[in-house]
Amino acid sequence: MKAYVYGPDGARISDVAQPKPEGTQVLVRVRACGLNRADTGMRRGHVHGAAGGAGTVLGMEWAGEVAELGPDAKGVRVGDRIMGSGGAAFAEYTLADHGRLFRAPSNMNFEEAATLPVALATMHNAVVTVGGVQPGQAVLIQGASSGVGLMAMQIARLKGARMVIGSSTDAYRRGRLTEYGADLAVDSSDPKWVDEVLKATNGEGVDLIVDQVSGKVANQNLAATKILGRIVNVGRLGGTHADFNFDLHAARRISYIGVTFRTRTIEEVRAIFDEVRKDIWGAVESRKLQLPIDKVYGFDDIDKAFEHMEANKHLGKIVVTV
Repeated sequence: MKAYVYGPDGARISDVAQPKPEGTQVLVRVRACGLNRADTGMRRGHVHGAAGGAGTVLGMEWAGEVAELGPDAKGVRVGDRIMGSGGAAFAEYTLADHGRLFRAPSNMNFEEAATLPVALATMHNAVVTVGGVQPGQAVLIQGASSGVGLMAMQIARLKGARMVIGSSTDAYRRGRLTEYGADLAVDSSDPKWVDEVLKATNGEGVDLIVDQVSGKVANQNLAATKILGRIVNVGRLGGTHADFNFDLHAARRISYIGVTFRTRTIEEVRAIFDEVRKDIWGAVESRKLQLPIDKVYGFDDIDKAFEHMEANKHLGKIVVTV
C-alpha cells in the first residue's frame, strides 16, 4: 500500500506492507487525513511521544471505513464510516484502537470528518474535563486560529462561557475569530493584549486560559488570569523554556495544569473519547461544532500540503485525501 514515510532522505510516499489488526485494533481504509502541527516536526525527523524517526508512517488523524476487525475489537462493523486519531494515518490503510475512534456522522463527508478527532478530543479534555469551564465564566484561548483553537472557542461557547477571547498574531485570522465564538480577538505578540483582556473582564482577568503558545506568553498569562483561575497548557508554539514569575503565580493562586496525549495510556485516551461522546456528540452531529477546511490536497501532493501548513497562513484545517 502507499504511505507517507519518514526515511534517511526525509519524508516521501513509499510502498509498505498493509498492517493486520490484532487484539482491539481496527483496520481502517483511510479516505482523508487532517494535518496537525505535530506532523510537521515528525516530517523533519522529530519524535512525538513514542512515535517518530526513520521508518515511521506519518500522520495522526483520519476518516475512512472499517476494513477488518481484530479478534477483540468491539463497537463497529466492517463497512462502518469512522474517524479517529492515532499513528500512521497518512496511508491507504491504518490501525486504530476500537476506543479511539468516532462514528462519522451521516451528514459529513470524509474530508469534513477528518478535521475533527484531534480537535474534539484535545479541547474537550482541556476546556471541560481539566479546565472545568462553567457557565458564566470568561475563557481565553491562546493560539485560537489553529484548528484545535477554533474548536476550543466553540466548546467554551457551547458550555455557557459568558465571554470567549481568542488570540492570533496574524491580522487576517484574528479578524475572523468572531465567526467561531470569540467576543474579543487579541494579538499575543503585542504586549498590550493583557490590558485588553483585563479591560474586557472589569479588571479581574479570565477564569480559564487554554494555552497553546506557552513560552513567551507564560508570565502575561498569569497577569491575565483572575485570582483562583486556571491555566491549562496544551502546547509549545512559543518555545519549551521561558522565565516564569513564581511570585505572581502564587499571589493569584492560579492552578497551572499541563496536558498532552503523548504520555497517556490507551485506557486514558479511551476515557477521553468516551467523554466526548457523552457530553458533546449531539453538537457534532448537528454541525454546531465544526471546523473550516482551508484547503484539500490529493495524496500525491502531500508535500505541497505541508508547505502550505508551514507557510502559516491558513485558517482551519488542511486535509489530504487518499
